[in-house]
Amino acid sequence: MNDTTLSSEIAGPYAKALMSVADDNGAVDQVGGEVAELLDVLASSEDLVAFLANPLMPAEAKKAVMRQIADGKVSGFVMNFLMLLVDRGRIAFLQPVLQQYQSLLRERNQTVLADVTSAVELSEDQQNAIRDRVKTMTGANSVELSIEIDPSLIGGLVIKVGSQVIDASLRGQLRRIGMQLTATA
Repeated sequence: MNDTTLSSEIAGPYAKALMSVADDNGAVDQVGGEVAELLDVLASSEDLVAFLANPLMPAEAKKAVMRQIADGKVSGFVMNFLMLLVDRGRIAFLQPVLQQYQSLLRERNQTVLADVTSAVELSEDQQNAIRDRVKTMTGANSVELSIEIDPSLIGGLVIKVGSQVIDASLRGQLRRIGMQLTATA
């Protein structure tokens, strides 16, 4: 079993449990915001992720760090959830659990995630145009954009929604022209 499969098998039930607790407390969207903030913290610190994943670190040290990071920034039941993950030896799977929670929240709110790779920074109008196009394409109520800048695209952008890919980049167009030229040669 590979790490991704193991991670998703562990993350799924914990994310569903967090969703259930948040639902019981009428705070599903609030927890969604708290989860996004925690994911930002984890994404900004590889050392923190490595610390939490280190099996040699005592649970109390991990709890102290989690309290320091999350105290006052998350609701009580989210803090209890984080402590439960430490107690059960599952804190190393915090990122996948939180990502799975976001996925469940998107599903619940009929929101899709569009991964956008652009050659340049996108204006707010351009982002709104992409959201509208993706809404039309998927029939979703709303669209979250995950934007990455990649100058190697030369120009244009690539949009990924689930398994659908729209490649409107100059690099993609040049690649397609090159394939046509080699096919006719």
